[in-house]
Amino acid sequence: MHPSFVPPRRVRIGDAAAFVGITPRAIRHYHEIGLLPEPERGGDDRRRYGYEDMIRLLWIRRTAEAGIALDDIRDAFAEPASAGADSDDGIAGILERLEEALVAQEAELRRQRTAVRRMRTEGSRAGLLSDFVTDRLKGLPEGSLRRADLDSLLVTERIFGPLGAAVQASRFIALATHPDLREESDRVDAAEEALDDTVAVDDPRVAQVAAERHAFEETLHIVIEDSGLAEEDDALFDAWDALHPATAEEGEPEAGRSSGGGQGSMSAFEAIGKMPYDFSPARLRCMELAAELAAHEPPAS
Repeated sequence: MHPSFVPPRRVRIGDAAAFVGITPRAIRHYHEIGLLPEPERGGDDRRRYGYEDMIRLLWIRRTAEAGIALDDIRDAFAEPASAGADSDDGIAGILERLEEALVAQEAELRRQRTAVRRMRTEGSRAGLLSDFVTDRLKGLPEGSLRRADLDSLLVTERIFGPLGAAVQASRFIALATHPDLREESDRVDAAEEALDDTVAVDDPRVAQVAAERHAFEETLHIVIEDSGLAEEDDALFDAWDALHPATAEEGEPEAGRSSGGGQGSMSAFEAIGKMPYDFSPARLRCMELAAELAAHEPPAS
């Protein structure tokens, strides 16, 4: 007569892992992230797993094999409605929440694919800008925009939002379509960069470069006005208000909706204070002098 088989009431972690088809290390990880409650321990201080623990482990393995993240599985089990997970209603609730998590993941994946596709279409750097800004740059000769131009627009969009960057784009459109203006811009930029830490703030070159910067900006402004870019800038505000009617009606100040909105939104003042620029004291003084010259410029007739 064969001896009767008596199943164990609880098993060790190695036996539990072998039965479920996973590793003891995986089970320990489930404990660490709160996916599986810690079981009772035996007299040898080792974990012992019962029937309900094994059911939970089987659930975890099957759902994980379906591609569902462990965090999502944990959150689904943690819902109050899943307290009776052994019932049909409890199981249905868990599956419903897991499906909702998958739908959200699919939507995020579509968003990411759209963003990557757009970057490839627009070019990696231009594609980092919002549609409102890149639409402003349409039609420019290929290669006429420099990496530094696009980087500047990226920073401006972060500080002042897409509208601010779209307005600033007029500057780079003018430079891209007027080679002589671009050449003069490069010359003034190089003069400013030469005002490094070896140059004293009261060096005559500082005031000279400030005057050159002011003169260049005046010339650039005239080109923007004569080419019709200024009128296009005015139209941008109407287009922005049409795209964001709620914001326009609220009368929210531009600084309040700066730094691109969305994640990590901050005021323009806060954003400017967090963006580092490696300017020497002489170059900062040059910028101050140029601003003073612009402030004392008589208004255009």
